[in-house]
Amino acid sequence: MSLVPYALARRVLFSLDAEVAHEITMAGLAATQGNPLKLAYCAPRVDDPIEVAGLKFPNRVGMAAGLDKNARCIDGLGAMGFGFVEVGTVTPLAQPGNPKPRMFRLPEASALINRLGFNNEGLDAFVDHVQRSALRRQKNQSLLLGLNIGKNAATPIERATEDYLTCLDGVYAHADYITVNISSPNTQNLRSLQSDAALDALLGAIAERRELLAQKHGQPDGKGGMSPRRVPIFLKIAPDLDEAQIAVIAATLQRYGCDSSGKVTNAWGVIGTNTTLARDAVQGMAHAEETGGLSGAPVLAKSNAVIAQLRAALGPQFPIIGVGGILTADDAVSKIKAGADLVQIYTGLIYSGPELVRDAARAIKALRG
Repeated sequence: MSLVPYALARRVLFSLDAEVAHEITMAGLAATQGNPLKLAYCAPRVDDPIEVAGLKFPNRVGMAAGLDKNARCIDGLGAMGFGFVEVGTVTPLAQPGNPKPRMFRLPEASALINRLGFNNEGLDAFVDHVQRSALRRQKNQSLLLGLNIGKNAATPIERATEDYLTCLDGVYAHADYITVNISSPNTQNLRSLQSDAALDALLGAIAERRELLAQKHGQPDGKGGMSPRRVPIFLKIAPDLDEAQIAVIAATLQRYGCDSSGKVTNAWGVIGTNTTLARDAVQGMAHAEETGGLSGAPVLAKSNAVIAQLRAALGPQFPIIGVGGILTADDAVSKIKAGADLVQIYTGLIYSGPELVRDAARAIKALRG
């Protein structure tokens, strides 16, 4: 059980600029995750195992990408009771992101707006941090790790695939699953990769490269030989899609994620959703008109609608991770009811604190009976 009431910490953090508070928090996690000071925030993990995409998750609640862009706090986040942690988004080269200020709280709506723009230290530093984590040095841990990849802002959109393949090459050996982020609203033209032809070309190139990497990073088959290690790849999409666009994405995923008989292969999955550009739920609030992606409570219904459409189109077996607007245990349950297999938290951790991880995992476990 955490030794520090989050309400106390939140009061201090919310008195600071949002990005400054974020940087202080991440620095604190990085400094304490390897010593007894982690008792300030650690909690036992709710045991609720489930197999998704061929992976055994210890429970269905994960940390979403974006909080730990540089993979410096994997162990600290894992100590909060998550079943899986996703870090990134990483790009091939380090980049500063968009000019500050670029992160804004909307407390009335339990929401955030950010236009960070994939600020990160680059692929080499990211992989080094992953390798240094206790999670990767101690192979017997059950916590799973997702690595989220993107493109550099300076890379023309017509060459985006090159950046994704570079990142795929770099993270493949270290990931339990990999997320391809094509839905951030803060990198120019990135969401255009969700369109039919562009998405098919991107996934085709990734699928081809993964086959090469699966052979290169094979694993013992128990018979004295080696078998390919195919790391599941999840596509992260936006909430600002209409039914026709979602249908196109689902059909494209099925082409790559199902065999010739239509059976799901567990090689692909989808994460719904990223942040939204819509502002109808926060009109009139301070910072509501800031450019960037809106996360938190206002995204819940939009995200759930996308998840429900994906589940209807993809069928019961296709892996879906639901993220967006989880501020309470009931919100997490609503994602499962909409069709998600797993859920992720980001803004909810900022507003509700680490106890949300335990509460959400318990509620989902109770739902499953």
